[in-house]
Amino acid sequence: MAYWLFKSEPEEYSYDQLLHDKKTWWTGVTNALARKHLRSVAKGDQVLLYHTGKEKQIVGEMVVSRGPTEDPEAGDQKSVMVEVKPQRRLSVPVTLETIKADPIFANWELVRIGRLSVMPVSEELWGKIQELGAGK
Repeated sequence: MAYWLFKSEPEEYSYDQLLHDKKTWWTGVTNALARKHLRSVAKGDQVLLYHTGKEKQIVGEMVVSRGPTEDPEAGDQKSVMVEVKPQRRLSVPVTLETIKADPIFANWELVRIGRLSVMPVSEELWGKIQELGAGK
């Protein structure tokens, strides 16, 4: 099992919408590096959902229920999609400001490559986010 972070503009698709829908196909990834990461995602992997825009915070967890498959609506063979289901909302959203203030996150793509929409999360960083998301 691996850990990931997916970004979404909450006005386009929020964690609340995912809770309502029960599952969704994660589509629309166009950046080459983000696509590469999305192709590496597997069923059972755990995913953090980060709201971009004004919020700039990790708000919840998802689980990958179906691994990568070609996105039929993308119009090219490079685009893939995965299906995700909500797992749990974080008790305390973890803001980008909090992440940037902690040296443990200094080399993470979320801090270094601001526009990347899909990225891996190390086990160490996942654990730290779990602590912060629980209010510890």
